[in-house]
Amino acid sequence: MVAGEPSGDLLAGLLLDGLKARWPDLQAFGIGGPHMQQRGFQAWWAQSLLAVRGYAEVLPHLFKLLSIRRALGARLIAHPPDVFIGIDAPDFNFGLEVRLKAAGIPTVHFVSPSFWAWRAGKLAKLKASADHVLCIFPFEPPLLAQHGIAATYVGHPLASVIPLEPDRLAARAALGLPPDGPMVALLPGSRESEIRYLATRFLTAARLILLQRPTTRFVLPAMPALRAAVEQAAHAGGLGDRLLIVTGQSQRVLAACDVTLIASGTATLEAALFKRPMVIAYNMNWLSWQLMRHRNLQPWVGLPNILCREFVVPELLQDAATPEALAAAVLDWMDSPEKTLALQQRFAALHQELRRDTAQLATDAIEKILAR
Repeated sequence: MVAGEPSGDLLAGLLLDGLKARWPDLQAFGIGGPHMQQRGFQAWWAQSLLAVRGYAEVLPHLFKLLSIRRALGARLIAHPPDVFIGIDAPDFNFGLEVRLKAAGIPTVHFVSPSFWAWRAGKLAKLKASADHVLCIFPFEPPLLAQHGIAATYVGHPLASVIPLEPDRLAARAALGLPPDGPMVALLPGSRESEIRYLATRFLTAARLILLQRPTTRFVLPAMPALRAAVEQAAHAGGLGDRLLIVTGQSQRVLAACDVTLIASGTATLEAALFKRPMVIAYNMNWLSWQLMRHRNLQPWVGLPNILCREFVVPELLQDAATPEALAAAVLDWMDSPEKTLALQQRFAALHQELRRDTAQLATDAIEKILAR
């Protein structure tokens, strides 16, 4: 297995629960993070080495990434596993899967690339790479079938893990926060580049919100490897004791908050499953932005908007993601309880649609591949 970032590590950990229930003596190895390792996964390389996003951002790391991929491929071909499962991370996994597939190793790709949004060019690569695709959204398998790609809808694992009715008070108590008063979750991302481009904007926006709502508290979950960078940005942010930085615990923070200012990515779907209003933001290297913006096939970037097929939450991207605009959008949610209630009802319906026994369905599909 290879999971290239924290969201993939979470998905793979849930999948491992199903695999180990089916095959108690299963051995799993490759590249993964803490959720996978808690389930006995042997990480040959640290997952953090793969957590690079964008075009210009990846260049300084390219030689190391290619070297890791070559070494991993050689090791797996020399000692073939029963199946290889690539969890998302298509830019790393597709090349590896092609090589393994050619060597006769069955390949499964868990999480289809967003070909329906902005990665249409990935379809040919996906077909060449994966014997089977495990899809987390219900509309994907029929679309993939049109291109001759075998796929199974397994539901989104997070929809089964996250409760239909999150306990806000329990989450606040676990974070050591008072039960009352407005709270905003700041989630600038889990990659170094995201912290670099978004953390200061989010913290400046928080200071502007505090001027309007002095009783507001802010909580920022940071990845352990990035906590020092987050604390450095926070020190310059001037929020003092109104800001709490915690290590990890992003789901607990989302459960505790009233609204979240959040980087575009898988975390936005988590926020939707927690029924929290949000403001989606993204800012990146200028060159990477120019390359990506012309490849978008839909008007939406955030997963909640893509799945709902409309702008149910605001998206402020690149130059539009100013601290002033971010603060105004967050305050609009805080001042609009009726709009918030309508959004929560929409997200509750989405949650039900995505809730399936993912581990069971995925394991069933993998078993059929092994039987072939």
